[in-house]
Amino acid sequence: MADSSSRECSLCISVARRALVVLLLLQPGLVWALELRETPIVRAVRAARPSVVNIRGEKTVAGTTEQAAGLSPGRRVNGMGTGVVIDPRGYILTNFHVVDGVREINVTFADGETRIARLIARDHSTDLAVIKVSRSEPLPVIILGTSSDLMPGESVIAVGNAYGYEHTVTRGIISALHRAVQVSDAQYYDDLIQTDASINPGNSGGPLLNIEGRMIGVNVAVRAGAQGIGFAIPVDTSIAVTGRLLAEATDGEAWHGIRLAERAGPLGEGVVVEAVEDGSPAAEAGLQPGDLITGMADTEVLRPLDFYRALLERKPGERLEVAARRAGDPVAASLVLADVPLRLRSPNGPDWELLGMALEPMPASEFRARSTRYRGGLLVTDVRPGGPAAEHGVRRGDVLVGMHIWETTSVENVAYILQRSDLPNLTPLKIYVLREGATLYAHLPLAARTARRP
Repeated sequence: MADSSSRECSLCISVARRALVVLLLLQPGLVWALELRETPIVRAVRAARPSVVNIRGEKTVAGTTEQAAGLSPGRRVNGMGTGVVIDPRGYILTNFHVVDGVREINVTFADGETRIARLIARDHSTDLAVIKVSRSEPLPVIILGTSSDLMPGESVIAVGNAYGYEHTVTRGIISALHRAVQVSDAQYYDDLIQTDASINPGNSGGPLLNIEGRMIGVNVAVRAGAQGIGFAIPVDTSIAVTGRLLAEATDGEAWHGIRLAERAGPLGEGVVVEAVEDGSPAAEAGLQPGDLITGMADTEVLRPLDFYRALLERKPGERLEVAARRAGDPVAASLVLADVPLRLRSPNGPDWELLGMALEPMPASEFRARSTRYRGGLLVTDVRPGGPAAEHGVRRGDVLVGMHIWETTSVENVAYILQRSDLPNLTPLKIYVLREGATLYAHLPLAARTARRP
């Protein structure tokens, strides 16, 4: 048996070894080596990763001539993409083609939690969309940069759901700016960032970061059959469109009476008030055209997106404290939101409630100039963000010429169809629209009727 002195000796050796390990770890050379590993790319990815989400869902696509003609339901495919959190309450920016036609949008966060999102608004021309998830805890928001000062050759990083591998990181440089790209017959982009950072299927909607970890673009496409040629929508364009989408999403919720100017404030330090409607809450609060709004409620306002973010989920009667500057002097205003006046409300007929679009008759002469194949049609004058029509690509200016087996030459035709007792059996309801001389179709699920008091 070992005596007590040998046991004490063994203990001393063990303690000495541990002390030696600690001393080695504290050596300046080892600390310096660790700092070398923590490159700007590592720090940029670490900062952005929590605000990047992965998107999955199933959609139906037409693949054959019969399917394209609407004679069969098409085939189901699994879609995937990426998104970035733009507001801590769960608002996420992504590409529209990622969520187009997806019945259930599944969003997975960096911590592994998955939630179902709903489409809030989308813009087909720029291929951008805003979706929303409900989550009790505030979400980390992507740090925004600018695309106004990008330089060919500067380092960039792409983060996304490449081929389903979540939070894949690739790096490269900006290869060129202001690229015009025809991705398909239906999608054309006129001002894209070209990069050689690997962008693969599933990266769409994810961020292109600069070396500081700020988002300077939204990854959107890759050149098929080529290596090292990917494209991203400049962040300045993306944020401008997103601000407009959020403005549309808040329309009809509460009235403020402010119209923003297209020009930004100095160095993006606020938004300029272009006009204030007479008798509006903004007028009563003392705001004036030319004021530079720099803050609203608890939101710092640097760009129009921030202004509309501050209005999200606000209700009539809520009071928002507004910080502004007028001719360089600080101005404080107390803005009390009001109900939207009747003259500004969107139509609320059954076509608006169930289909999510507003229709009006077209003069016969105007319709004949568009088509000789149909007897008549109804002009789509408005599309409700997030409604069935919007989710399936119907746009203002389209002409509705048919629903199921019936023509739609008058609003009475539409009312007859939507009031039929067998309407649930016809859902999703097939509609036909004219656009630029072509006949397009879609299958619309009908929205639930709004509850009305007797």
